Amino acid sequence: MPEQLLSEVAGLAGKTVLVIGDVMLDEYITGKPTRMSREAPVPVLELESKRYIAGGSANPAANIVSFGSRAVQVGVIGEDGAGTRLVQTLEDKGIDASGLIRCADRPTTVKTRILAQMGLRFPQQVTRIDTLTRRAIDEETELQIVAFAESRLERVDAVLLSHYHGGLLTPELVRRIRELCRRSGILITADVQGKFASFGGLDLIKCNADDAQRYLNRELVSDDDFSRAALELASSLGIEQAAVITRGNRGATVACDGETQHCPAPSVSDVFDTVGAGDTAIATTTLAMAGGAAAADAVQLANYASGIVVRHLGNYTPTLEELTRSIRAAL
Repeated sequence: MPEQLLSEVAGLAGKTVLVIGDVMLDEYITGKPTRMSREAPVPVLELESKRYIAGGSANPAANIVSFGSRAVQVGVIGEDGAGTRLVQTLEDKGIDASGLIRCADRPTTVKTRILAQMGLRFPQQVTRIDTLTRRAIDEETELQIVAFAESRLERVDAVLLSHYHGGLLTPELVRRIRELCRRSGILITADVQGKFASFGGLDLIKCNADDAQRYLNRELVSDDDFSRAALELASSLGIEQAAVITRGNRGATVACDGETQHCPAPSVSDVFDTVGAGDTAIATTTLAMAGGAAAADAVQLANYASGIVVRHLGNYTPTLEELTRSIRAAL
């Protein structure tokens, strides 16, 4: 298997993917604790640095760019300073931000993390403050997104829907985008993040084990349990090509054409952070399938890519060179 995967790594580059989903700005404010506050039993941090990363559905887009492909970001932001900073952050990453729509009645989603530099390897998170709305987008915004997607479909290899519960991917918007892709013969995939019913009829969906258990209302333990679950998801949602359930260090289970396959995860001993691994998985799987890889091979490539991500703190985007080295190490 690893030998075959090596030949498919190059196929991750040179694609164009329309990434539609809930974009957000991740803000990291790091300070050095100097004393306890007189106002409350909390440390006082003296500011050392501020760092901004494009998060949410922008993270799959960043992974796509890191693999040598092109990502066109579609989503909504506010008419605020955070929105301007997010656009700049995307463009600095090489992501096409022309599909972002500014909405006067919505804030740009910002996740602000306060970190204390304690002299350890990584700063320790003290708290997080989220600025957001979960209100569904209105019809006018929905039509703008559909029009933009339609104008770009002739120039893309795939459409990736990245759901972060931010009100963008309404059932009607997903339906409209799915129909556009069907008429154009474009691959459409989604990271459903527990909202299964909205994503029926796509080519591929990905979810994690916890979300699959909640949706199916039963515990999943054995390989057979996951096989039945993946088949049920594929059948009940009318998935055209594959339903994928990721299982952490146990890899992933793929249902495709009425059969299942378990794709093991590479051995990783130094796990620091699982943040972003799911985004890397859906980005890698989408690119690989757009390049002609079978669903199981695409998921196995995604397992290796995600295995790189968990060795780093925060959202990390692996490169083709890192992915190749990781696969070679398994030979």
